[in-house]
Amino acid sequence: MSLNNKSWGMWAMAILLASASVLSSCNKTPGYGRRTANDPGKKSATTGAEFSFEENDSTKFFVSKKAEQIPGPNLKFIQGGRTVLGSQEEDVMAFRDNLERTVSIANFYMDETEITNNDYREFLFDMKKKVSADSLLKLEPSENVWSGAMSFNDLYQSYYFRFPGFNFYPVAGVSWTQANVYAKWRTEFVQELVREERGIDSSFTKNQLIERGVAMADFRLPNEAEWEYAAKAMIGTQYLDENQEYGRIYPWDGRGVRNPYNVKRKGKQGDFLANFKRGRGDYAGISGNQRNDGDILPTNVYDMAPNDFGLYHMAGNMNEWVYDIYRPLTFQDADDLNPLRKDGVYDEEENYETSMFTDEIRVYKGGSWKDVAYWLAPGTRRFMHQDSATNNIGFRCAMISIGEKGK
Repeated sequence: MSLNNKSWGMWAMAILLASASVLSSCNKTPGYGRRTANDPGKKSATTGAEFSFEENDSTKFFVSKKAEQIPGPNLKFIQGGRTVLGSQEEDVMAFRDNLERTVSIANFYMDETEITNNDYREFLFDMKKKVSADSLLKLEPSENVWSGAMSFNDLYQSYYFRFPGFNFYPVAGVSWTQANVYAKWRTEFVQELVREERGIDSSFTKNQLIERGVAMADFRLPNEAEWEYAAKAMIGTQYLDENQEYGRIYPWDGRGVRNPYNVKRKGKQGDFLANFKRGRGDYAGISGNQRNDGDILPTNVYDMAPNDFGLYHMAGNMNEWVYDIYRPLTFQDADDLNPLRKDGVYDEEENYETSMFTDEIRVYKGGSWKDVAYWLAPGTRRFMHQDSATNNIGFRCAMISIGEKGK
């Protein structure tokens, strides 16, 4: 008996269905497919138990579907990668403490601006409810940083921190220690706002909040490698073949401190790209000259154009504290993945005949309104005791990037 094409097709379909039935009967374990943070499934793939998705339920095993990190306000995402850190300028100070080396930096977040007077006053206002008057006084920025035996800066000593006209100027007179207290307070304050907004039980521990995707990663000072990487913003020179056509002395294109373009960066050609000291006794240029930097002292944290990561004043305006303790040999001692010097290991202070290099000496970066152009280069570095404060060092916060969305 011959079968036509239609009959053969029907027979083939029947055979396929029978084979599928046999195979499925051999495998009684259900498949769960690819599980991700945003799509965990309804049951455990290893036990078959059902998950709980009720955030306030602590009696059952809870799995969150909200896997996106809460970065916090004012932060910009900084995509990590391979980079060359170190000074690309001539080492005119002969420090030899930041030679070029290739490292990799993980993703992180950083404040788009320096912490302002207004930001810091908010911190003091809230801390007034939590600490004694004596403790609060220790957190106040030092207004005496503006005074000088041979200068007249009474206006800034009395008004810079508190007058509304300076609200969004960078805070000055804050030590490294005070900056770290601010970062810890900010973590707790923003965390509580997020918890209230999500309606999460206030009795939950931090680990329980982390499991629910609610816990903030800590605000903190950026480490030196993160800061330098974010300041250079070499992402603006990156092409598809992973070659970077040129380096950057400063956090912008070009080899100088003026805008070389006619339209780029929303400024006129020839404008200064940072607030810095142009030379001895010259903090701003001649009055009426539209090509000067326009500011004798610090300026609003949003003045000047941001770099390619969207960060303002990564050169000039205020130097900024970073987390690292200072050692001349950090560039050769630190790891090549997320380098950091958090203590004197491998370069102990007793190796030095001076008391200058202790574990209380911290690095600051970036140049300021009272520094010459040399210090604007991200690779330059200086140091000061962690309890000291000046009128040209401020800070901004950073935060680690936790995983990737949905993976």
